[in-house]
Amino acid sequence: MARKFLYIVAGLVVLVLAMLLAYRIWGMQIMRAVMVPREAFQPLQPLPANAYDDPKMWIARPDQTKDNPALWTPQGAAKLAPPAQKAAVFFIHPTSYVTPLGNAHWNAPLDDAESNATARRFVLSQASAFSAAGNVWAPRYRQANYGAFLTTGAEGDQALAAAYRDVTQAFAAFLKANPTGPLILAGHSQGSRHLLQLVREQVAGKPVADRIAAIYAVGWPISVEADLPALGFPACARRDQSHCIVSWQSYAEPADPSAVVESFERKQGLNGQPRKGTHMLCTNPITGTFNGNAPASANIGTLDARAADKPAHLVAGIVPARCDTSGVLMIGEPVDMGPYTLPGNNYHVYDYSLFWGNVRDDARQRLAAFTKTH
Repeated sequence: MARKFLYIVAGLVVLVLAMLLAYRIWGMQIMRAVMVPREAFQPLQPLPANAYDDPKMWIARPDQTKDNPALWTPQGAAKLAPPAQKAAVFFIHPTSYVTPLGNAHWNAPLDDAESNATARRFVLSQASAFSAAGNVWAPRYRQANYGAFLTTGAEGDQALAAAYRDVTQAFAAFLKANPTGPLILAGHSQGSRHLLQLVREQVAGKPVADRIAAIYAVGWPISVEADLPALGFPACARRDQSHCIVSWQSYAEPADPSAVVESFERKQGLNGQPRKGTHMLCTNPITGTFNGNAPASANIGTLDARAADKPAHLVAGIVPARCDTSGVLMIGEPVDMGPYTLPGNNYHVYDYSLFWGNVRDDARQRLAAFTKTH
């Protein structure tokens, strides 16, 4: 009986190892098979023109004084005095509509409870880093399904275009509510993709561009040569610089960013030129500089939210940052941040959490630099 039990255990171990090996080798193919919606794309009806006048269309906005996720701060975060002049922060949350096995639409319904709850958690863990610099506005929008990023079919681009139309409406309402003063624009992943298109089409070359203290397009690849020229803002070269763009994509070592590089190189840049052979923008979030290397000791706060029974808290000095020649940000050996590390040691989900304390400080410093000259 004991021997039979050992055989069963050994068999299970072999099965688990085989599954892990298959995931490492065919991880992206498996994800595509499971995550891409199988229904035909259905065009979305436009939202009412005044949709974003309704506070319910915002996950966070400054008049939400009760239970506002953007006002949350983790244990260990220093209490900071308000800046001399607050910014208005427009934050576009990342993809929270993840529905496997084809049981999904290409765009999230606004009343989808699960994706709404996840989006709220993203605002809490990401946008909260900007609340020490200003008032955060984070809209709900009919985001594209996660599967839209895994397909080369037209449906993926159609879903993203539909989501972007909601974002443009939200941005117009944001500007209407904040007609003067400095602005910080931020996003992550899908949110950063929409943000870059928004900057190119709604900000660059327009009067509102003069109000931009900083742009945080985190978790989305940006070509220095093929994207930045169309955006009208340079890459941030130092922490006391304002009116510039910050971006990084986090990987532990050994890293395999091939999926991101493949997607990056497949399409043209925002200036119409090929991205293939160009450099990805990498801002070191610890130093606030273009490229560069920083030891873990300089990281003033990684957000640890792993334990469901304990409050999230900041831990200093555990994650380094080094911009690699590939354009991605290396964080050294894998660190336990939770269960959502992607294939290739991709810490995409944790781009902000890894450096929450430094992002908070970065936004305040760039805002201070901006207000000195405006």
